[in-house]
Amino acid sequence: MSDVDFVIVGGGSAGSVLANRLSADPANRVLVLEAGRPDYPWDVYIHMPAALTFPIGNRFYDWGYSSEPEPHLRDRRIYHARGKVLGGSSSINGMIFQRGNPLDYERWAADPGMGAWDYAHCLPYFRRMEDCLAADPDDSFRGHGGPLVLERGPATSPLFQAFFEAVQQAGYPLTDDVNGYRQEGFAPFDRNIHRGRRLSAARAYLHPAMGRPNLEVRTRVLVSRVLFDGDRAVGVEYRRGSGPVHRVSAGEVILCGGAINTPQLLQLSGVGRAEELTALGIDVVADLPAVGENLQDHLEVYVQHASTQPVSVQPYLKWRRRPEVGLKWLLGRTGPGATNHFEGGGFVRGNDDVAYPNLMFHFLPIAVRYDGSAPAGGHGYQVHIGPMYSDARGTVKIRNADPRVHPELRFNYLSTAKDRREWVEAVRVTRSILSQPAFAPFDGGELSPGAAVETDEQILDWVSRDAETALHPSCTCRMGAGEDSVVDPGSMRVHGLTGLRVVDASAMPYVTNGNIYAPVMMLAEKSADLILGATPAPPLPVEFYRHQPLGRAADAR
Repeated sequence: MSDVDFVIVGGGSAGSVLANRLSADPANRVLVLEAGRPDYPWDVYIHMPAALTFPIGNRFYDWGYSSEPEPHLRDRRIYHARGKVLGGSSSINGMIFQRGNPLDYERWAADPGMGAWDYAHCLPYFRRMEDCLAADPDDSFRGHGGPLVLERGPATSPLFQAFFEAVQQAGYPLTDDVNGYRQEGFAPFDRNIHRGRRLSAARAYLHPAMGRPNLEVRTRVLVSRVLFDGDRAVGVEYRRGSGPVHRVSAGEVILCGGAINTPQLLQLSGVGRAEELTALGIDVVADLPAVGENLQDHLEVYVQHASTQPVSVQPYLKWRRRPEVGLKWLLGRTGPGATNHFEGGGFVRGNDDVAYPNLMFHFLPIAVRYDGSAPAGGHGYQVHIGPMYSDARGTVKIRNADPRVHPELRFNYLSTAKDRREWVEAVRVTRSILSQPAFAPFDGGELSPGAAVETDEQILDWVSRDAETALHPSCTCRMGAGEDSVVDPGSMRVHGLTGLRVVDASAMPYVTNGNIYAPVMMLAEKSADLILGATPAPPLPVEFYRHQPLGRAADAR
C-alpha cells in the first residue's frame, strides 16, 4: 500500500491549487513536498506588496537561476528569480493578474489533441478561481466567490492619469478590463492583493486546507528523483539539507516545480533525451526528447523618464521614510506599502501583421529596477515594455546527476528576425506614448535609453545591453499529441508513463499574452478535475474582441 495517494512536488502556484482540490475528498491522502521555506505570517518581505524587490535575489526566497551567456545579449547571463518558498513565485512576484488573450487559448486548441483547451473550455476555470471585486456580478467573463480575491489598481495618481490620457493621444484605446471582453487597450490592472496584503497561491489555496487531516505539507525538502517500477512512477526520493535520503511511495506523483525545476527533475529521474541522459550516467526510464525543449519567456526593458514635478513615489524609497511606510502598513495595511505600484498598463499591436496585441506595457510612477536600484536623481516614471510572442526557443538541460546543481538555461533571446523587428517596434510605440502632450507638465527628459539611442541598430544594441527577463519561463514540458510534446492534454500524464503527471507552467504549449500566474492557476484548476476524474466544467462560449483589418468592423458584437 502506498504511503499517500498523491505526492505533489512543489508547493508553489499550481501545487497549492492541487493540494486544496485533491485533498477536498477526505479519502485522498495528499503530501506536498516543497524545497523552500514556509511563508511565515510575520514575514514582511512576502506579505507587504511594496516589499516585492526584497525577496528577489535573496537566497532565502529565490532559487537564483542564471542563464548561460546569451549570444544576442552581449553574452550576458540573465538572472532568473524563481520563488523558493511556499506559494512559489506567487510569493515573490509582482502580483499582476492577467489571463492572457482569448486567442492565446484558441492557438493552444489548434494543436493536435488540444481541442479541450480553447477559451470556451478554459473560461469556466478562470471564473471558478476568481473573486473579482471590480467586475459586475453579471459579467460573463469574470468570476465571483473564488479563492483568488482580485483588487483592481486605483491608478489615480497624476502620473497614471497622464499615462491613460497619453495612450489615447497616441491613438490607442482604453478598455474596461484587460481580462474581460477586450484585452487590447489600456486600463487599471487586477492584482493579487487583498486588504493591503499579498494574496499568494499559498494564502488563497494551501493554508485554508492545511487543517485537513489528509493533507501534509513538508518544507525545506529537496526531491532528488522520481522512483519507478518499470514505466510506472511509484514515489519520490528526497532529502532535507544534508540529512539522510527519504523515500515516500505514492499512487500518483504530480510535478509542480515550474518550467525549470520540473524538466530538471524529469531528467534526473531518467525521463528525457536518452543519449544525453546516458552520457551523464543516468539510467533511462523513458526516451522523451521534448523534455526541457521549447523554453519560452518574455524579455523586457524599462523606458524611464525624469519627472519635473514631485508626484512619483520615489521619496518612499529613501531609508528615512521606510519606518513610516512599514508602520502604516503594519498598523492598517494602508499607505505606499499596501500596493505593488503596478496599478495599470495595457496591450497593443505593434504592427498590422498580428491578429491581436503583441506588446505589453506596465506603467510605474517611479524610475526603478526589479532589484530596487534607481537612476541618479529624484522623481521619475517608466514603462516596462516587451514583445509577447517571440519565436525564439530555448532549453533546460541538467549538467550532471546532482539535483543541487542548477541546470543549464538557454533562452536564445533576440535570436530571430521577427524578435528583433518587434523589439524596435516596441520601443518606438513606447516613445510615441511618453512623448504625448499629456506628459508635458511632468517630462524631465528620457533617462533610459536616452536621446542618443535613435536608429534601429542603436535600439537593438541598447536592448542587448539592458533587457531583463519579465520572469515568465514556460513551455518546457508542453502539452500535446506529437513527438514535440511531453504531457497528454487530456490527463496531464507524461507520455508513455503511468502514475506521473505534470501540472505547472512547463505544460503550457505557448506562453500567453501577459504575466503567466493567472494561466498557471487556471491550468491547475482544470487539471484537478482531470486528475480526479470529475466531470469537466461545461464550456462557456462567449464573444470576445477580435481585431478586424481596416475597412471592416473592428468590433463584432
